[in-house]
Amino acid sequence: MKTKMDMKIKTKINLKRDQIITVILSLILAASLTAGCAVSGASKAKAEGGARIVSTSVSVCEITDRLDLDLVGIPTSAYTLPERYREVTKVGMPMTPDLEILSSLKPTDVISPNSLQYDLKPKYESIGVACTFINLMSLEGMLKSIEQLGGKYDRVAEASQVKQEYETFMAGYNSRIAGKTKPRVLLLMGLPGAYMVATEKSYVGDLVKLAGGENVFAGDQAFLNLNTEAIAQTNPDIILRAAHGLPEEVKESFAKEFRTNDIWQHFRAVQNGKVYDLDYNLFGMSASLDYQEALQALQTMLYGN
Repeated sequence: MKTKMDMKIKTKINLKRDQIITVILSLILAASLTAGCAVSGASKAKAEGGARIVSTSVSVCEITDRLDLDLVGIPTSAYTLPERYREVTKVGMPMTPDLEILSSLKPTDVISPNSLQYDLKPKYESIGVACTFINLMSLEGMLKSIEQLGGKYDRVAEASQVKQEYETFMAGYNSRIAGKTKPRVLLLMGLPGAYMVATEKSYVGDLVKLAGGENVFAGDQAFLNLNTEAIAQTNPDIILRAAHGLPEEVKESFAKEFRTNDIWQHFRAVQNGKVYDLDYNLFGMSASLDYQEALQALQTMLYGN
């Protein structure tokens, strides 16, 4: 028999979960609005000695590590960050950094993904800290941002090395998929109990494009909110399901949706067993230096080799 205390605890947990989902959904929509942004804000200023840099995302930390840059602040995350930042002050979650901690660090530059610019820029301005928003919505955007950061912080050689690695990898990758039939792909970005369609303007959509897949949905926005009837008209060869936060819950939610909603059984991809759940660690909202592993995984899903 459930006590009043049990019910209160369950209610608090459900409220917290719903709040998380609401925040994530709003930021996914904001990402669609800022997908075209480049490096901005403090990135336009000349970097000087004594820089105090804060990174608010894991992907940005990976980039600053490759550029051999020290940080005074890092995001709070379950992911393993580069060892050099192990003792650095944590500034809170990427979507909701602690402004009091940020201000106390007296940063000269706070670097964040531009997918969060709409939400975070006013907050940074409210505490008077300089900020840079880098484009992590595509690999091209990431490489351009790395080049710009390299120029700003006197890390041109390090930035050039990252670009060279990309060009070498893609030359080999493109030779392996050359001549193969481009599969038509439906890409879903999920939350527990909800999902959106991702276009090639999203990072995961960009990876699918680089892997030779043809996204069944196009548009200027990174994400589209469509019903299953509209989606069914595309009848893709392959369905890829990604998660933005709460990956295990999202996976279960997708499984239930595809099992209980009969419309999915009429999709060619479902009938042929061509539905894949993407690894949350490789296929997130922001471009990362793990792109090689992600593209290799897509090669297997799209072509079977």
